[in-house]
Amino acid sequence: MPNDLQRKVDEMTEFAGAWNATLVTPIGTMIAVFDITEVDGVIGGVAKTDAETVDILDATADGSRLTWTQHVTTPMKLTLKFDVTVEGDTMTGGYKAGIFPASKVNATRSTAQ
Repeated sequence: MPNDLQRKVDEMTEFAGAWNATLVTPIGTMIAVFDITEVDGVIGGVAKTDAETVDILDATADGSRLTWTQHVTTPMKLTLKFDVTVEGDTMTGGYKAGIFPASKVNATRSTAQ
């Protein structure tokens, strides 16, 4: 019986690549780059800001929806839980950071090679 979390590679290509993201936070707007990878049916990658680079963990795809977790230490130690939708070169959605209210994230696929 196939694993529900696994997807065919041709169904996952919509997520892979570099995404220029804007995150609304309680302390202001942050800019990040999500470098999302897909290897042998597993989605992963890293999220980068000027302050740090962290792994994208526990990524799960469901249609055009992608969820994942990140552990950040800047500006404070938090676990971020993302829930976004990808349509073409646009990513929209939100994330939850610990005890803080849910916040918005918007991203566009990078055209830089």
